[in-house]
Amino acid sequence: MKREQLLNQFRDRKPTILGSEHFSKYAVLLPLIEKEDEIHILFQVRSLQMRKQPGEVCFPGGRSEEFDKNELHTAIRETSEELGIQQLGITQVFPLDFIISPFGTIIYPFVGSLPSEYELHPNPNEVEKIFTVPLDYLLHYSPKKHHIHFKVEPEADFPFDLIVGGENYNWQTRKMDEYFYIYQNQIIWGLTARILKHFLDLIKNQSIDFKNI
Repeated sequence: MKREQLLNQFRDRKPTILGSEHFSKYAVLLPLIEKEDEIHILFQVRSLQMRKQPGEVCFPGGRSEEFDKNELHTAIRETSEELGIQQLGITQVFPLDFIISPFGTIIYPFVGSLPSEYELHPNPNEVEKIFTVPLDYLLHYSPKKHHIHFKVEPEADFPFDLIVGGENYNWQTRKMDEYFYIYQNQIIWGLTARILKHFLDLIKNQSIDFKNI
């Protein structure tokens, strides 16, 4: 095979994230809802009966399934199931930046509009309760910021003799920012807080006058 023939096989290839086929993929929706003539962001508290992260504040969403057309469909389907509304009631859905977590997952966040709060019927098997926070409050709130440091721990039989530096190899470590938003007695942190901050930063950077929308 000639070099030209080899490279031509890559001509129409669309790049993706290396190793993404081994990642679990999730999609969530940051829901906007009108309440008392203001824009609010809706959050839900995970059911206390859930195996993972019971009682934590989150956005509606979940794992992408094989039958989902794409990540957008996942976000709408999961929101519909968890909040007990028709999928057609979830409108004006747009993508935010996706997140590659250090735990082998890719999260695809979206922002969208929900109908009135009285039309929501949360699934008690997944949702303990829902609450909303005024967008204006969050835009003027400075979240607490802390850091998580990741430590490299090679397995017991790691072949140090095959790398320069051996057991004294200078591993590159990293830290991750953790943000905490507090509203009344609710704590918003983790991936939910990172998505929330990203959304709020987009509004601030674009100087969106949301009060006149």
